[in-house]
Amino acid sequence: MLKGNNCRDCKYSHMEMKNVNKDIIDWLEDVIEENNSHIEHKEWKSKYNSYVIYDYEPFCTDGFDINLVVSSIDRAYLDFIKYLYTEKINTIEYLNHCIGV
Repeated sequence: MLKGNNCRDCKYSHMEMKNVNKDIIDWLEDVIEENNSHIEHKEWKSKYNSYVIYDYEPFCTDGFDINLVVSSIDRAYLDFIKYLYTEKINTIEYLNHCIGV
C-alpha cells in the first residue's frame, strides 16, 4: 500500500509504503536513491503481534512486514518511485501467473 502527503510547513513531500516485498527491497532502495529521494524511516512490523516493531532488520524476517517512509523535495520523484514499484509488482505477479499456467 502506498500513501503520500504534503506538509504545508515542511519543504519535503513524504510517501508511506507498507508491506514492501522483501525480495525487492534492495532494488527499491536503489530506485529511491537514484531518484533524489531518501528513506526517512524503515521498520519491520510483526504480522502476528502489532506491538512488535523493529527499526532494524530482525535475524528472521519471516512473519514481518517492511514499511518505509520516503521523502523528496519534489513530489514528482515520489510519484515516479510509486509508479516503478507498482509496475515491478504487477510484472512479478504476471510472470508468476504465467508460470502457474
